[in-house]
Amino acid sequence: MNPMASVRGAGAMPGQTPRLRLVGAGAHSHRRQPGLDDFAPASDDFGSQVVRGLRQTRKQLPCKFFYDQRGSQLFDRICELDEYYLTRAELGILGASATEMAAALGPDCLLVEYGSGSSLKTGLLLERLQRPAAYVPLDISREHLLAAAGRVAARYPRLHVLPVCADYTRPFSLPACQGAARTVVYFPGSTVGNFEPHEARGFLRATAQQVGPTGGLLIGVDLKKDPALLHAAYNDAAGVTAAFNLNLLDRINRELDGNFNLRQFAHYAFYNPRLGRIEMHLVSIVAQTARAVGESFSFHDGETVFTESSYKYTLEEFASLAAASGWSVEQVWTDDRRMFSVQYLTVN
Repeated sequence: MNPMASVRGAGAMPGQTPRLRLVGAGAHSHRRQPGLDDFAPASDDFGSQVVRGLRQTRKQLPCKFFYDQRGSQLFDRICELDEYYLTRAELGILGASATEMAAALGPDCLLVEYGSGSSLKTGLLLERLQRPAAYVPLDISREHLLAAAGRVAARYPRLHVLPVCADYTRPFSLPACQGAARTVVYFPGSTVGNFEPHEARGFLRATAQQVGPTGGLLIGVDLKKDPALLHAAYNDAAGVTAAFNLNLLDRINRELDGNFNLRQFAHYAFYNPRLGRIEMHLVSIVAQTARAVGESFSFHDGETVFTESSYKYTLEEFASLAAASGWSVEQVWTDDRRMFSVQYLTVN
């Protein structure tokens, strides 16, 4: 029996239009368009944060701006690379344990996926959930989000698919969903590692408020391991990660009237063992000046722009972080090599 046959709601039958529908966006909505609740930051927000970041003594750009349509496509390619163990390890965990995860989430849950991207991993979970009330993919890349939500809706025509375009670090409203027993946020990948520890605590506290006292969080957490494996994962031979990093400057050129010469910057990523994190930078390989948003930014030869950190945790370290943020770790699943973990948390 197809588990999705019991999904809540009459829905469309195979061959009919999938259920990808508009719902009330709430008081903080920026825009509304058919099939989408849109809380995406405006382009002036992108510009103001670029100016703020490049004006700092230690230049930096927020990693959330990687994910325009081109950046999202490049990240999908990263997930397929031989060196990028994370996706394979997480998919293996889901393949082996998704039934246990679905049982932990329980029937009639509203599943909200933060940073849904292509929703590649979601099907393994959706197919095992008992009567999911709805699926809410949430992503900052509008075009990528709508394409992925459409694919999920077509694959599961009885499932309510309610896409929300938003930055999950900013206030937004979830679609109303009658009959949901609980709200569970699904946060796959290792994105929690992109937060500084104090930011991670703030994010986890905000997520606890979003799901409420009966809610849960199913989260991917990358584990500490041989630094050589980490280095290879962020410095692939094909140069896809480098293109992903440099696309941030290309996006500034496209959207903010920039004139960055991508040939004069290089991708640089390394593992910092003292902080337990991968660091990604863009290195200026010459002394130069670039413009964007009507502003000029000078770079000396060898100066870097910090674009991303990716913290790695032991199981004990993450359990301590969760406890300090209002969560209890209920269950943990890892791959055989303990490279990666998927953890189910409930609100304290």
